[in-house]
Amino acid sequence: MSSLPLAVTRRRRRSVRHTLDVRVSPYAYVAPFFLLFCAFGIFPLVYTAWVSLHEWTLLSETQEFIGLDNYSTLLSDEYFWNATFNTLSIGVLSTVPQLALAIWLAHLLNRRLRFQTLFRISLLLPNVTSVVAVVVIFSQLFGRDFGIINWILSWFGAGGIDWAAGTATSHVALSVMIMWRWTGYNALIFLAAMQAVPRELYEAATIDGASNFTQLRRITIPMIRPTIVFVVIVSTIGAMQIIAEPMLFGQSSGSGGGIATGGPDRQFQTLALFVYEQGFANSAFDFGYASAASWLMFVAVVIAAAVNFLIIRRVKGGLV
Repeated sequence: MSSLPLAVTRRRRRSVRHTLDVRVSPYAYVAPFFLLFCAFGIFPLVYTAWVSLHEWTLLSETQEFIGLDNYSTLLSDEYFWNATFNTLSIGVLSTVPQLALAIWLAHLLNRRLRFQTLFRISLLLPNVTSVVAVVVIFSQLFGRDFGIINWILSWFGAGGIDWAAGTATSHVALSVMIMWRWTGYNALIFLAAMQAVPRELYEAATIDGASNFTQLRRITIPMIRPTIVFVVIVSTIGAMQIIAEPMLFGQSSGSGGGIATGGPDRQFQTLALFVYEQGFANSAFDFGYASAASWLMFVAVVIAAAVNFLIIRRVKGGLV
């Protein structure tokens, strides 16, 4: 008789352990991510907002609270708006052709090809290449005197372009570098989504006489629309944070100016470069002003991502 209460107790303990395992263990598994996110994501964001409300310089022992003065000064700073324009210009020039080319490459690789694995691996090679090596090589390609690009353009009577000197030309050169690095990476993401599209749809379309482009427009793009939205948003965020390419391009091309000015006339200084200049390259090390610029850049990134999301959602009917 005494064994019955003991068995009931054991069953209750197992039930409690099972309940805890089902309800509590998932939170324990994801807890390390949220702890790291709070330590390296939320806290720096909040602390930067606090710093942006102060006259905070590295050379000063005291930090005076000045409220929103840094933001009001920033909104009237022509260099800040110049960096904003450069960031948007380079972002559009690099993102739009990059995503269109990535979808087309993924569509081609989604078909039965010889050496298919080799082609897919080769798409990722530009992304794993050092950004320093990429910028140095492309700076030589876009060289004014001995660059291959100018040599090819000279065949059509348009050589001798100083790519780093002008606003439009420097934006084109930087956009080509960014496209070369990230097109293959995005193509693999699209390719992974295309693998889930039923093959029967393509077979039926082929029987009906649909061309490859028609299949891409009528079948592939509508079926991978969520992936397209994701890639567009991520690419937009990345485009708003460009810093390595313009910084190294200015040094490799010998266009003059400081390392963070984006050329002598700030013709390709991005928002990230502007923040770096104010906080670390400027002799005053104005962390308060740089923090305010960082927060405005954060707001700009959120707005740009939201606009892209709304545009993609609105035109989804036109993709079919």
